[in-house]
Amino acid sequence: MSGHSKWSKIKHSKGAVDAKKSAMFTKLGHAITLAVREGGADPEANFKLRLAMERSKKANMPRNNIDRAIKRGTGVVVGERIEEVIYEIFGPEGSMILIEALTDNTNRTVGSLRQIFNKYGGRLGEQNSVLRMFERKGIIRIADFKSKILNLDDFQLKIIDLGAKDIQVEEDELAIYIDSDDLEKIKKKIEQEGVEVDYAEIEWFAKDLIKISGSSQKKIDAIFNELDNNPDISDYYSNIE
Repeated sequence: MSGHSKWSKIKHSKGAVDAKKSAMFTKLGHAITLAVREGGADPEANFKLRLAMERSKKANMPRNNIDRAIKRGTGVVVGERIEEVIYEIFGPEGSMILIEALTDNTNRTVGSLRQIFNKYGGRLGEQNSVLRMFERKGIIRIADFKSKILNLDDFQLKIIDLGAKDIQVEEDELAIYIDSDDLEKIKKKIEQEGVEVDYAEIEWFAKDLIKISGSSQKKIDAIFNELDNNPDISDYYSNIE
């Protein structure tokens, strides 16, 4: 899959071990703090904050953690400044990975990434060496959609008329791919139709996918596991099929 997204992690967070859950809460808290600094503390007026808070609630993040992250964003609670950084990685067998970090210490983050890729193979690329092989899209996911949408054909026509680029059934989910600028509009319309949106985000998608060997896939899985456990890493995406 080209996007190993927050959704796959949030879906399984209830069964996560404490260390992994703690790392996820740190990631989600950083996302809330950054969203507040960029657009203010009112989720009704700040779509990025609203999405971050929705993700946090679905991951069962305690309300106190959410409030503290908001206060950190407004400056009520003092903390180190969070930076948003993208790292571009060349992995095994022509694989490429985009890593989004929200960190208060870029030296620490780079050091931890170098350790991971020295261990499993891979190297940091120059700016735009990997990024140019990916594109930004909005993605909306509706889980268990058959129980939520009575007339799928009618629903799809309405969403396409609003600008959806592609709609796919992925196991028991309906995945709706959208221009990033249209994400808020289409999410709002779906909710007005009485359909619960389980996930909405702007993500990176590889323009072309590749297949890799089983041995390289084991290395990639180990890399992804370490990234999941690293509280500085917000998300990561690959060009692996």
